[in-house]
Amino acid sequence: MNTLLQAENISKRYGNHQALDDVSIAIPKQSIFGLLGPNGAGKTTLIRIINQITGPDSGTVTFDGQTLSPEHISRIGYLPEERGLYKKMKVGEQALYLAQLKGMHRREARKKLKEWFEKFEIGAWWGKKVEELSKGMAQKVQFITTVLHEPELLILDEPFSGFDPINTNLVKAEIRLLREKGATIIFSTHNMGSVEEICDHIALINRSQKILDGSMKQVKKENKDNIWEVLFTGNTLSFTNALWTGFELVKMSDENKDGVIEAKIRLLRNNQPNDLLRTIVNVVNIHAFNEVIPSMNDIFIKKVTEINEAATAAQTPSQP
Repeated sequence: MNTLLQAENISKRYGNHQALDDVSIAIPKQSIFGLLGPNGAGKTTLIRIINQITGPDSGTVTFDGQTLSPEHISRIGYLPEERGLYKKMKVGEQALYLAQLKGMHRREARKKLKEWFEKFEIGAWWGKKVEELSKGMAQKVQFITTVLHEPELLILDEPFSGFDPINTNLVKAEIRLLREKGATIIFSTHNMGSVEEICDHIALINRSQKILDGSMKQVKKENKDNIWEVLFTGNTLSFTNALWTGFELVKMSDENKDGVIEAKIRLLRNNQPNDLLRTIVNVVNIHAFNEVIPSMNDIFIKKVTEINEAATAAQTPSQP
């Protein structure tokens, strides 16, 4: 794997609070990397360390094979969850100012900003004050100023917060395009639907520790429960009896308006999908047969719940 950014054994404590505990992640070049976790998990602390806003107590961060240093700041773009624009400044003036802070010449910045403003349909707001913008328009401006200098690494913290579906899709399309042009993107979010849609790799942090990571395909494969979905018509008692040995009926719905029933079945004792089909094909009419692949939302909830329950159990004093 060709890695742009690697964090190894990162730990960070604030007083009595352990924000990160020996966390390691590797961000592949030209990928969209989902950084996931509940509130307070440690995601923001890791992002602050990558942005060099704070430093780790221990561990190392490398950027493109070099120890992370202030010279890398210009190669990183950061869109924080807490937006911050100067409300009294004019939109275009502020965008130019932010672009120049990132090392762009004024003429080049103006040209690129005009192109982006037209693409995002906010060209008419160039001369307006920021306080006149809606929340969605202000977010568009901040997204543009984050990506304008074409950084190699983009860190986007909840970039779709407050956007309507149309503008969410617009920004998603731009994120994919930026990846195609060579950018690497860290995407921090609670929205598992967006993770499913655009991420190549993910890492899940909970209670200051990384609890899983890998490609989306790998993570889903490793978290399958060997459950298959069957849509059928026929006698449910005969269907249930046929599953008596070797299979577990996890869930079965009532008939829909067409008389079709949906059942979820777990394979037991090394049985294979063909074994299940052979078991039921003579007792019901099969309309569809598919493996149940867990969603990222399912995996997120399952893993976080397991870790939290284990932590609670460890803290509960044993009974005499």
